[in-house]
Amino acid sequence: MRAVIGLGNPGKEYSESRHNAGFIFVQGLARAWKVRIKKKKYFSKIAEVEGEGGRVILALPQTYMNRSGVAVSQLLKGMRVKAENIVIVYDDLDIPLGSIRVRKQGGPGTHKGMASVIQEIKTTRFPRIRLGIGPLPPEQDATEYVLSIFPRTEKLLLEKSLTQAQEALEMILAGEVERAMNCFN
Repeated sequence: MRAVIGLGNPGKEYSESRHNAGFIFVQGLARAWKVRIKKKKYFSKIAEVEGEGGRVILALPQTYMNRSGVAVSQLLKGMRVKAENIVIVYDDLDIPLGSIRVRKQGGPGTHKGMASVIQEIKTTRFPRIRLGIGPLPPEQDATEYVLSIFPRTEKLLLEKSLTQAQEALEMILAGEVERAMNCFN
């Protein structure tokens, strides 16, 4: 069993914010796969999908971003998913909007949601897709910026990165993480 987990903040006020790029991705994936993410379990909203490679869980943690690890940990324990079988999708300020980066494993960088995940599941050995939301404009507070909504002029670039992320995810789910890294990094 695999799990695709988008990081973000619950609530309508955050639904279209830059920090919710992971949620936006997983919600779009659910639409493409024709499932609804609605079941509440393990501090997350989830959907289960049967695919060619087995069952995949789509998850949106319902803890706030900085406590994402609590939900991810509970989901892994409750659904009996190994950490190496998850893919975390989240925003990254250090990557330009419209671009993505794929990593097989590694630390959290400056992302507090990822730091929480790593702290709670006690491993860095899982793939992740980072969705670019940067760069941070000069003179703007980072917290304010990541919680701001994507303006209409940036939505095409966001869509580009979401499409790339879906292609990368398909490679990862097929066991081709290195190929995804070569294509998108």
